[in-house]
Amino acid sequence: MASDRTRRRIFFTGVIGTLIILTVYVTGGVVAGARGVARAVVSPFSWAADFVARPVGHLVAGMVNYSDIVAQNQQLRYLLGQATLRADENASAAQQLRQLSQALHVPVASSLGTVMAQVTEISPTNFSDTVTIGKGQDEGVMDGMPVVADGGLVGRIIATSAHSSTVRLLNDTGSVVGATFGNGLTSVLISGQGINNPLSVTQIPVTAALGVGSLLSTSGLQGGLFPPGLPVGRVTKLLINPGSSSYSVSLAPTANLNNLAYVDVVLWEPST
Repeated sequence: MASDRTRRRIFFTGVIGTLIILTVYVTGGVVAGARGVARAVVSPFSWAADFVARPVGHLVAGMVNYSDIVAQNQQLRYLLGQATLRADENASAAQQLRQLSQALHVPVASSLGTVMAQVTEISPTNFSDTVTIGKGQDEGVMDGMPVVADGGLVGRIIATSAHSSTVRLLNDTGSVVGATFGNGLTSVLISGQGINNPLSVTQIPVTAALGVGSLLSTSGLQGGLFPPGLPVGRVTKLLINPGSSSYSVSLAPTANLNNLAYVDVVLWEPST
């Protein structure tokens, strides 16, 4: 009887152990399977999320880089503008220096004495061409004095105040200059015809020794408005009309009247 109970106890113990082993095995397999299924289910979504997120990340990085590029371009444009400004300033300074040097290369004017002045205002119209300079009566500038620059005659003083003066330029329609050329035996009158027009010259006989490039200078006749020897203009065109006894002459001012920055006032008055 006791032995039967013992055998039954051993049997049930074995059955229970077997069930426990099967349970552990099955449970492990199910859990592993569940994990595999979960991975299989989640994996496509993870891939999709990564697929979507990757371009977004690149876009964000691109936006950041684009902002940097825009900022760099703005800085480069600013630096380029500063460099251009400095180059323009240097070019302007070089031009002024050139005019200052050329203003001194009028021998007759230098021998008479001059006052250097800066052009402070330009007032051109179709027929009137004047400039204002920053020197006046207190610096010895008087009405009627000649003004030179850039190697030649520019015009003459027509009005003065204490520290400024008005200059009538050669191409002003009210400007008339007595001039000569070559051996000085022929005298002519040179008149202004307005801005961007050649200077007008009175009739010159075809027998005169004149050619393209010939220089005409102030004659300095008694009672004239200018001292002798100031360069006025050069011949740019010379024509002989059929049957005419005189030349048709185009004359350009020796001085560049369009870019005046500094001039010299010649200390000479018409009455002297």
